Amino acid sequence: MTERFQQKNISVPEGSWIMRQTWNDVLFAHWPVDGSILRAKVPPALELDTYNGQAWISMLPFMLTNLRARYLPPIPGARAFPELNLRTYVTYKGKPGIYFFSLDADHQLAVLGARTFFHLPYFYADMKAEKNGDGIDYVSKRRDDEKAEFRAAYRPISAPFTAEKDSLDYWLTERYRLYTTYRNKLFYEDIHHHPWLLQHAEAAFSINTVADAHNIALPASDPLLHYAKKQDVLFWPLRQWR
Repeated sequence: MTERFQQKNISVPEGSWIMRQTWNDVLFAHWPVDGSILRAKVPPALELDTYNGQAWISMLPFMLTNLRARYLPPIPGARAFPELNLRTYVTYKGKPGIYFFSLDADHQLAVLGARTFFHLPYFYADMKAEKNGDGIDYVSKRRDDEKAEFRAAYRPISAPFTAEKDSLDYWLTERYRLYTTYRNKLFYEDIHHHPWLLQHAEAAFSINTVADAHNIALPASDPLLHYAKKQDVLFWPLRQWR
């Protein structure tokens, strides 16, 4: 799989990947937010990343499939489930990446494994993603926090395109490293995939309180929306920054 990426002249992380996933029917919903609010919630070691001075927060509902570790059989019952991410944009020593405030998933074993082995803030939620014509009806409600709920219907409304290198679309979507902390230590994990094949999208949010559960108020303005039909993703080992 990495060989196909190398043919696209995309830089591949050093070492061997350890896990693969496929993300399906991805909605990127992006809001500009006050950087001082996010700065207080991002670990001090990380620099808050901005685009032309503006900080952003994004929510990504999608359907995860084909989850498996390299050389191992699939996790029982964990090959396919919905996931919902709340994230912002950071850098460390010049390397851009993502910082997650939360990741909700509808699989208890996957949540436990991600918390234990990847030190990520996963939460177990009741979730459903259903096809509705060319769109998706998506529902999520966190089990241990009734405030964290999400209901939306979304669909693509344009032909697919790849984002221009210096555009906001590119800056918001083409991120190949995640950062997290555990016991006051900084960790990072590299991922790899083809450039996103994006489409403009429309969405109706009937309930959206996931950010509120983390004391982050989203602006009343409409978000910038992207949709992606499918993306195969490779994950490298979690590493501590030394």
